Amino acid sequence: MTTTHDQDLPPTPPDDPPIAHAPAPGTEDPGRSEPGTGDLGRSVPGTGDLGRSVPGTGDLGGFGPGAADLRAGGPGGGDGRALVAVEDLWVGFGGVEVVRGVSLSVAPGECVAIVGESGSGKSVTARTLLGLAGPGADVRASAFTVAGQDALGFGPREWRALRGRFAGLVLQDALVSLDPLRTVGAEIAEVLAVHDVVPRAWRGSRVLELLESVGVPEPEVRARQRPHELSGGLRQRVLIASAIAAEPELIIADEPTTALDVTVQAQVLRLLAERRAAGSALLLISHDLAVVGSIADRVLVMREGRVVEEGPAPDVLVAPAHAYTRALLAAVPSAASRGTRLTDGTPLPRRPAPPEPPSSPATPARAGVQPSGLAGDRAARSYGAAAPGKGVEAPGPGVGAVPVLVGAGLGRSYGSRRVVDDVSFVLHRGETLGVVGESGSGKTTLARLALALLEPDQGRVSLLGGPWSGLRERERRPRRPRIQLISQNPLDSFDPRHTAGRLIAEPLRLPGRERRARVLDLLARVGLPPDMAARHPRELSGGQRQRIAIARALGPRPDVLVADEPVSALDVSVQAQVLDLLAELQAEYGTAMVFISHDLGVVHHLADRVLVMKDGRVVEEGDVAEVFARPRHPYTRELVAAVPRLPAGRPAGSRGTAAEQRVGAGT
Repeated sequence: MTTTHDQDLPPTPPDDPPIAHAPAPGTEDPGRSEPGTGDLGRSVPGTGDLGRSVPGTGDLGGFGPGAADLRAGGPGGGDGRALVAVEDLWVGFGGVEVVRGVSLSVAPGECVAIVGESGSGKSVTARTLLGLAGPGADVRASAFTVAGQDALGFGPREWRALRGRFAGLVLQDALVSLDPLRTVGAEIAEVLAVHDVVPRAWRGSRVLELLESVGVPEPEVRARQRPHELSGGLRQRVLIASAIAAEPELIIADEPTTALDVTVQAQVLRLLAERRAAGSALLLISHDLAVVGSIADRVLVMREGRVVEEGPAPDVLVAPAHAYTRALLAAVPSAASRGTRLTDGTPLPRRPAPPEPPSSPATPARAGVQPSGLAGDRAARSYGAAAPGKGVEAPGPGVGAVPVLVGAGLGRSYGSRRVVDDVSFVLHRGETLGVVGESGSGKTTLARLALALLEPDQGRVSLLGGPWSGLRERERRPRRPRIQLISQNPLDSFDPRHTAGRLIAEPLRLPGRERRARVLDLLARVGLPPDMAARHPRELSGGQRQRIAIARALGPRPDVLVADEPVSALDVSVQAQVLDLLAELQAEYGTAMVFISHDLGVVHHLADRVLVMKDGRVVEEGDVAEVFARPRHPYTRELVAAVPRLPAGRPAGSRGTAAEQRVGAGT
């Protein structure tokens, strides 16, 4: 029988208990009292059968076979001796409680995952377990043990002795976490030196081994570079290497795979699984439910500082008992979600009808591009002109036949390195072209070429039928509003001194009163209240900043949006809101979009066609459903195989026997 707790929780549907625990047989949850009343204890839920995996079938990002199940094979995933355990944890800042009554434990060899949307208290909970709640934090708990010691009385010296050797921490923002003045090799070597992991003479070779183990290419070169010289994915891998350098018993990973492509993500997950097999415990904070499903033994779902559901991962992810958990699972994008809103499952509006009949084989010349060779074949097929021996690839339903953006035979080098090599693409009105590939494949460079932020050293780009590359900037400037960028990290691209209203108004060429009205209209279009106009970027959440970025991009009413990883750093619920918004605005305005992402599930949900890039070249392209269902190129097959899937079983939103058992009778 499961006990539920409903103190201070927001209203939920009558058939859904606010908290749904899954204790092991024989354990019980005696309840929780409010702070200051004496009895603060709540029992730590039992562990039961935590290593069970569920085989499955399904599509990208949904339920089914994919990356290997990385959970421990035996029951419990560990030996039952908790490395860290906390009961009834409360953390407050300035009188505001951000973590409320959380209890959890992690045993050797076990992976416990905490999921939930931004602001739910996941990261604060994880950092508190290492004494890093932050200045001014009010931390209270009825019991708190770390490495067998009572942590309630720890001071700074005791916490420092535990960090690194006993517990390693992987944070989400590697650029902030790494020292900008040191090479990344020196950063990792410091951990080896402080904790005396290997003799001094061996540190250099051990650093290279660690970098190689987390998938950093050319480790000898990268070890001598500083953080700003690396891509976001490479920085994240360096941070993981630093965290595992001292071979800690406990690894706390806060969104460790957010910035990584699927192949490197799979490599990192295998690495973490190997650490678990060696006896290390893992506390994983993630908004990627598929990643959680592939590696976690137990899952805790947090909302507004509380745990609303917890239990074995297959049970929580296949038959969730709480409405909030079901909403999170329903928001995961996949092929099955195409054409529907992720937030509520209702159909998306249809896109505008094509403005004119399909173009003739002469269209490429009319667009200002004369394709040739293999690149020309691809461009011709996309335009509807059959290349030799190839069929015609017509635009999808609701997609205009007239191309708005064309690249033919594009190439770009940095020194001796070819980062984009003979790439062609065609984008039609109202169409979404997905671009996928691992870090360093040339995706972002291709986006910069499309935006004319870089000049190609081979090939040409045309916009709206006229030349776009090869012009002087003053010749391009009048048409700049026709193509806009949505960047991966708005906080880095925004001027921190400007308010959101000023950021949105900046590209608008309107008189003062009309510009103010347009800003308010754009805020409403992206689902933000008018008072957001007066806030600065750092006063906004990640989802709010991304909405401001979309509003700014839409302000000039562009024909083309180039979205470079626009949802990669967002939790699943905010990601769903942003993807729904993009699809609705695209249907309303007929805007074409180049959508760059490492998340194949997102691309499968949103895109009409897809380009798969590797080492600067397009290795496969075509209809997104066809490419992902029947990939022809070995690299595409590798990408698809590396995508983590949720465990299979009953539909995520259904309430099956497992859910009924966890809720218990009479709740």
